[in-house]
Amino acid sequence: MHIIQALAAFGAVGSPVTAEPNLKEACQLLITDLVAAAAAGFTSDLAAATWSAAAACYGAGGTPVWFRGASSSILGAAMSNAAAASALDLDDGHRGAAGHPGAGVIPAAMALADATGATDNECFDAIVIGYDVCLRIATARPPESVDSWASGKWVGYGVAAAASRLLRLDAEQTAHALAIAGAEGPIGFRSGSSRYQGSSVKEQIPAAVVAGVTAAYRAKAGATGPLDLLDDPGKYRRDVLLEGLGRDWWLRGCYLKPYACCRYMHAAVDAIVALRDYAKPIKRLSIETFPRGLGLTNERSPATLEGAQYSYYFSCAIAALYGPGALQPVSPAALKDAAVLELAHRIELASHADFADAFPSGTPCRVLLDQGDGIEQMTVLAPLGDVSNPMSLEQVLMKFRKISAGNLDASRQLRFEGAFRGLVDAGPSALTRLLSEVV
Repeated sequence: MHIIQALAAFGAVGSPVTAEPNLKEACQLLITDLVAAAAAGFTSDLAAATWSAAAACYGAGGTPVWFRGASSSILGAAMSNAAAASALDLDDGHRGAAGHPGAGVIPAAMALADATGATDNECFDAIVIGYDVCLRIATARPPESVDSWASGKWVGYGVAAAASRLLRLDAEQTAHALAIAGAEGPIGFRSGSSRYQGSSVKEQIPAAVVAGVTAAYRAKAGATGPLDLLDDPGKYRRDVLLEGLGRDWWLRGCYLKPYACCRYMHAAVDAIVALRDYAKPIKRLSIETFPRGLGLTNERSPATLEGAQYSYYFSCAIAALYGPGALQPVSPAALKDAAVLELAHRIELASHADFADAFPSGTPCRVLLDQGDGIEQMTVLAPLGDVSNPMSLEQVLMKFRKISAGNLDASRQLRFEGAFRGLVDAGPSALTRLLSEVV
């Protein structure tokens, strides 16, 4: 049996997986966090452009486009919602995978569940399966290959798995859906081959959603894919792919992000906030990080929010001057803030031998800060939101209130908060109905 066939047999329609204790609560936390990210991101230029393109290319339909009071085809809605969720770099991630699963899997699963009339438990099951499949595949690759794997290179597998589950495909059809998604997903760019980190391409997640959903429908219609894609032991570790299937649920290993910037710099932000006396000037600010962190674009004067999200200098300058709230989310006006730009050009950034082997399992940073009284320093190994330093549902709801305040009034926020708290019992369908309303 090919590895893809084993994953498909695990993910195909069968016994419900969320009957296991606490899996629905895990889904609740991730859905709440993901929709919160979309509530902040749906008005961004990136999300607006994606919605415009999706409406033109994928046509009309009855599937809700979140927060817009509009609907589209399954593909149009899923692609648009994925773009909104990933636009501001506030979506969940996974250390082993070195990327973001939720912005692909959750919008696709919720769109298909709504379109197919699936039950809430079936939607939960599809989300759990989607996370499990794509995170195993991403984490199974050798660590040295991580530069060539933007999230879009592997999220499509999870989207195809979730879609196959909701379309009730059998194991053979599901295997071909995974194989098609893996073979025909986004090409992506190797880190350092371009400056795409400052563009709207970002992690290629919306394109992976299209590839994954389409793959499931094609497999349902009889299309086939290369089933041996994951069989090369030099490219994928078989034990990571298959051990603990149905027992060790990988969505429990995801981190959440309190700040609208790349996860690499969250440890630095946490340290800056802990050390900072905002009544004092900043004489010197140095950041020591892991070598991979220096591979980001790291523009000192980014022209776009996307460029800002991939810059230690800019994001840490905002935190140092205005506190964590200024990263929840970042205002476009910050791109021209003279004080932020001045400090961004003074910040020192270097890799440190202490963190040479940290990535991808960790993203630690050390901050050295002089506020006029000499150098203070702090090392943060696990930033807020990591598995070892988790955010509770209450903290995620607070994140939602902060990052959505510019787009949703207080009464709307309260309605969403009620839907989030009721997810386990009322299910994703109640939330989808609320998401379909005009903001």
